[in-house]
Formats: sequence, structure tokens, C-alpha cells
Amino acid sequence: MKKTLHVLAFTLFAASTLLTENAVAQSKEVVIAYQDMVVPWRYAQDAQTLEQKTGYKVTFRKLASGADVIRALASGSVQIGEAGSAPIASGLSQGLDIELFWILDNINDAEALVVRNGSGVKTLADLKDKRIAVPFVSTSHFHTLLALEHAKVDPRNVKILNMRPPEIAAAWERGDIDGTFIWDPVLAKVKKNGQVLITSGEIAKQTGKATFDGIVVSKAFARQNDAFLTELVKTLAATDDNYRRNKAAWTADSPQVKAVAKWSGAEAADVPASLSLYEFPTLEQQASAQWLGGGAAKSLAATATFLKTQGSVQTVLPDYSTGVNATWVLKAAAAAAR
Repeated sequence: MKKTLHVLAFTLFAASTLLTENAVAQSKEVVIAYQDMVVPWRYAQDAQTLEQKTGYKVTFRKLASGADVIRALASGSVQIGEAGSAPIASGLSQGLDIELFWILDNINDAEALVVRNGSGVKTLADLKDKRIAVPFVSTSHFHTLLALEHAKVDPRNVKILNMRPPEIAAAWERGDIDGTFIWDPVLAKVKKNGQVLITSGEIAKQTGKATFDGIVVSKAFARQNDAFLTELVKTLAATDDNYRRNKAAWTADSPQVKAVAKWSGAEAADVPASLSLYEFPTLEQQASAQWLGGGAAKSLAATATFLKTQGSVQTVLPDYSTGVNATWVLKAAAAAAR
């Protein structure tokens, strides 16, 4: 009987511990900042896949620019956020305690400089005295300045205006600007009565300086939530893989595309074409020398160096690999291989 009581006590203790652990897991919360980029990951957001896999309360907060995301991370109001390589480089250069752990996309041709029909702009040299709107300290801002430099056009002779994507869309509708370097869903809208002058993919080929969107995490949150971040990476990888394998099924009336449109603010009819402009690295590619294994750090360093010449940052770090962490990608890859 004594042995039975001991067993019962142990069983009750184990059950109590399990319940406590589950309660703690259920009480865990995270705020993830996202933008209006048109990416497969929006489908997982809509399906609440992450919440179901982790038991965390996940709050998604939509912000208007990468600079806003970096400020939110700095304030502690969000723990994870999506941002372009330029704002990530800016945040790291300012000493923000964050690390890049996932390449959301290789921007490629998904960002472009579009000029209004009838503006008279045929080349980058024609931008003199024209009003071009971009979100400052963004990947498109970086490539705007880089394109002008490569074409030997003094940016001081171009009226470069700082606007967030929703403000750009409104300014375009009013006819207040002659052009914009922007991404979808605004890119799809301005293309309807504008012409693409140059894309980020073309600028990368000309200069060797590519841009990307990534997901960063507060190091303080990362230290306490290792398992959560591994599950997040698994979810990201699975959603991207679903898109890569089934592109033909991601049509305007599919649940996947409807979810992407809902979360990004894009028109469902525009989403398939918008997705095709990006490149989404596989789990294996994420950890490779091209991305988290070294390439991303080099890209951040080059971006920071350029931003310093423009006065956007004051300091360039000696090594940006301290702000890149492939730990959770490697854990997810190991789990997938088992």
C-alpha cells in the first residue's frame, strides 16, 4: 500500500508538473512585427499555425516600414520583426541587441523604381528635379541611392521624399510624385499607370550589392525561447516549400493567396505575379555561405558602409556576423533530416 501511495504521489506530482509546464507554455506571449510584403508566410499567419504548434499567444502587429520595425524592437514593444537588409544594417550599426535568423526573401525584382506615365523620364539621368518617394532607411532607399551613384547622377539633384508605403500610394493617386522605388502591394498599383525604370535585381547585377528581407529577434527573447524560434523556422520553411512545390495551385481564388492578400493588403489577383518576383531560399540555402553562413553578414556590412556615406548611420561595425544567427535554421534542418 505504501508503494502504491508513493507511485500515486509521483503520478500526481508528474501530472501537476506537466500541467504547470503547459500553463507556462500557454502563458508565453510574443509580438511579431510584420510589413505589407507579399510572401508565403502570410498564409501560416492566417492559419495560426505557429500558435497551434507552440501554444504561445502570438500577436502580429503590422508596421509601415522597416525603420518602424527597428524602432519597435529597440523599444521592446515587439520581440520579433520583419525588415529589409538596410534597416537591419542600420539597427545593428546603432548597437541594437538583435540578430537576423531567417532570410524572408531575396528581393530580386520585387522592388522597382517606377516613374509615372507622361513624366518624361526614360533614364536615371532624367530624374533630375523629379519627386521620387521612398521609405527612408529601407532596402529601396539604399538601392535608389546606389542606382543614382552607379549612373553618376547626384542624388542632391533629385527630390527624394521620405514616405511610408501607404503614404506613397496616396501621393501617387493625387499626382504629387513623379516616381517611387517601392515593393508590393504598392508596386502593383503604381505599375498600372507607370513604367519600371529599374529593379533591385538589375541593380544587384550591376553593382554586386543585393538586398533582402529578413526576420530578426531580440537577443533577450531568443535566450529564453529557443524551442519557439525553432518551431517558427520550421513553419516558415514549410510554408515557403508549399509555395515552391505548388505554385500553380496558388491562384487568386485559392485560400493561400486570399490569406496573403488579406494580411498584406494586396489585391488577390495581383498576388501570384507579385510572389513570382521574389526568391525564397530553402532551409538548406538559408544556412549556406550565400545567406546566414556568411553572405548576409557581408551584405549587411556593404549596406552599412554605403548608408554611412549617405549620413544615414554614424558607425560601421567591424563584423556583422555577430548579428546573424543560423542556430534555429540548423536545428530545424536536423529535425527535418530525422
